[in-house]
Amino acid sequence: MAGWLDGHLVGVVDGIAFGLLLFTIAVGLSLVFGMMDVLNLAHGSLYLAGAYTAYALSDGTLPGLLLALVAGALVGALGGAVLTLLTQPLARRGHLDQAVLTLGITFIVADLFAAAFGGEVLPTDPPTPLRGTVDLLGHTYPTYRLVFIAVAACLAVLVHLLFERSSLGALVRATVADRDMVRAQGVDIRKVLYGVFALGAALATVGGVLGAPILGPGPGVDESVLVLSLVVVVVGGLGSVRGALAGALLVGQVQTLGVALLPQYAPFLLFGTMLLVLVVRPHGLVPSAVRT
Repeated sequence: MAGWLDGHLVGVVDGIAFGLLLFTIAVGLSLVFGMMDVLNLAHGSLYLAGAYTAYALSDGTLPGLLLALVAGALVGALGGAVLTLLTQPLARRGHLDQAVLTLGITFIVADLFAAAFGGEVLPTDPPTPLRGTVDLLGHTYPTYRLVFIAVAACLAVLVHLLFERSSLGALVRATVADRDMVRAQGVDIRKVLYGVFALGAALATVGGVLGAPILGPGPGVDESVLVLSLVVVVVGGLGSVRGALAGALLVGQVQTLGVALLPQYAPFLLFGTMLLVLVVRPHGLVPSAVRT
């Protein structure tokens, strides 16, 4: 076992990095869909907005990256508020109308980005101090990816504490469980819904800023990110932060280590894994207690 791990260590760590990137994107989609019952197919566009923000503002320095993170978070929060405003009138009309609306927004945003930045994938370099490599148990590995793993892991802990261990999280869960009761306590339900959507969108754009050196911005990236995020949500369980993390880490390993080990089955591994998980656990790996 030790020999196998040593031989595939880089692939395993790559899977963790990619899985944590998917978590930062998919957790917002999971919370919005699982808690607010809004199907947002424009979620991949939010990642793309963050990645293009990193490309435009990052100048090879750490302050440049921090500026891109702040700008990306603001863009995401604003985008989430706009999406909430647009989707709320369709709340009683079912998921099909929401899907058509947000899919149309995706096409519009993709065309706008293509017109502004061109039709090629744009390589985005990490800050100069993080461009080197480090020794990882005898293997060389990019410094930025290890830093990304640490930052994304901290972000996962913060999101978990916010939604599972704070009074704000309790308010959100109570709103999902019984909106009428929360409204009777004098709470403005709209503010809660706008807040969840804005935070979920901001997480996706922050993921885009941090993930741009790993998965650079370009046409079609939003679609790939959306599909992978939907798989993470289904595998992990709707509305669950821990489920999103578990699903993202599993998908990350399948997409990196699994494809490397079984390249002949690459087209089937992702959805085959999803099918297997759903057969064993129909509500996902860690379903939300609120939704179930």
